[in-house]
Amino acid sequence: MLDGEAFGQLFGTFERTAFRLETLAVYDVEEEAEELARFLAGEPMGPEWDDNPWVRAMTDKGKQVSRVHVLTSPLTDCLRYELAAYPGNITVGETIGILDRAEQDVTGLPDHDFWLFDDRDVYRMHYTPEGAFTGAELLPTHRLAEYRGYRERALTEAVPFADYWERHH
Repeated sequence: MLDGEAFGQLFGTFERTAFRLETLAVYDVEEEAEELARFLAGEPMGPEWDDNPWVRAMTDKGKQVSRVHVLTSPLTDCLRYELAAYPGNITVGETIGILDRAEQDVTGLPDHDFWLFDDRDVYRMHYTPEGAFTGAELLPTHRLAEYRGYRERALTEAVPFADYWERHH
């Protein structure tokens, strides 16, 4: 099981593609607590909000970053914050889709988050019930086809973020 720091290093070493499936209604990220509080208070979010440097560091090197977020409307405060930041990620090249259980039948996908790097390494993400990250588990190679299938299903069925946001924002 990789801790946050060791897992974070993977974003500098993958070669071509990184895909994430997100499934939680709340993520308890200590480093984002102040920013979340500012967002909920309606304060300005700063330049990184419109041009995400973390995503840009990958996409500027020609790497593809994508995600699908499985959620249920109405959104939690945490998800309102996260989705409000997505346009800045998209600006710098991330592809984001939404699967809203309130609008779509979302079956056949796992009930947990994962990252799939370069179609060859899949990490199941582990969180506390409150949404705090506890570690990333590298799954065995024989599970790759299963998780590639989850990625393809999620990407095929997801609504592009811009379309979702236009209807819900």
